[in-house]
Amino acid sequence: MEEDLAALAARLRALPPSCGPVRLIAVDGHAGSGKSTFAGRLADALGGAPVVHTDDLATHDELFTWHERFREQVAEPLSRGESAHYWLYDWVRCAFTERRELPPAPVVLIEGVGAGRRALRPYLACLLWMELTREHSWERGQLRDGPGLSVFWDGWIRAERRHFAADPSRPYADLLVHQGKLGYEVRVGPSKSS
Repeated sequence: MEEDLAALAARLRALPPSCGPVRLIAVDGHAGSGKSTFAGRLADALGGAPVVHTDDLATHDELFTWHERFREQVAEPLSRGESAHYWLYDWVRCAFTERRELPPAPVVLIEGVGAGRRALRPYLACLLWMELTREHSWERGQLRDGPGLSVFWDGWIRAERRHFAADPSRPYADLLVHQGKLGYEVRVGPSKSS
């Protein structure tokens, strides 16, 4: 698995910068598809690349309308070669409680549902899509989160369906990531295969 991720990391580092000096890489897919785990492993393969989690930008009231916050607090400063400063949402306190600094790095990952959305694609060097059906993804996510979040999941599934119906990411993916028992397989995505 490390060899596959090392090859992908080398491929991503070779891309031209897309957001000022930064190669901004999105890891998108359905909730529960393994985005956070994959992004963490890819960040390690990239030598400790920073990861921005969309869960830190979204709120209870703005599950999918966080993109302006990302653009203003992260993408625009990075595109000028400046450090970004963005607020992290605390899902228990229901408030932004911590501010994080993100200096420009050769590669920065953004992971989460909707990370490859239309409004962010102009800043992206590459869009990776976790290739797992929404039903399997949602089942995994619900098992991970437990029955205490079942009401949240009911609302989330409806919101995610609406989001991807209006602003799909997968058709624009450069690469599809398949998770197998022994690691990840990366294939050419829809945007490159036509």
